Amino acid sequence: MANLADAAVVVELYKLRQEETLRAARKFMGFEFWPKDLEELRAVSRAMGSEKNAYWRQTISYWEMAASLVLRGAVDADLFLDSNGEGIFLYAKFHHWHAETEKESGNRFMKNTAALIDQYPAAKAVYEMVKASLASR
Repeated sequence: MANLADAAVVVELYKLRQEETLRAARKFMGFEFWPKDLEELRAVSRAMGSEKNAYWRQTISYWEMAASLVLRGAVDADLFLDSNGEGIFLYAKFHHWHAETEKESGNRFMKNTAALIDQYPAAKAVYEMVKASLASR
């Protein structure tokens, strides 16, 4: 059951999302960056020092941090998942590009977000819905 401390964490996460640079990074990742193949994705995800790579790293790390708060019990999962589906969207949008890399390296892409999806039915439902909507894109 969520409490006031959980609500405070969710509100603070929302406030952080309004920060100008993170807002620009989220816009790029969510709406502007649609790689057609793994090479296009890697041109951003591995281009250290570029603005687009900074957007990639900031957005992914933000949502990984947020998922970690749920996984570690710092915030109620149900309350978090009521209003924080963007990380799951990004996982669904980019995970298929990383499937081969995961096999090669053993490192799971967005491991905290993946664990959130694995552990919480509400997260899994959002993931499946987003994955289906992206398949028709």
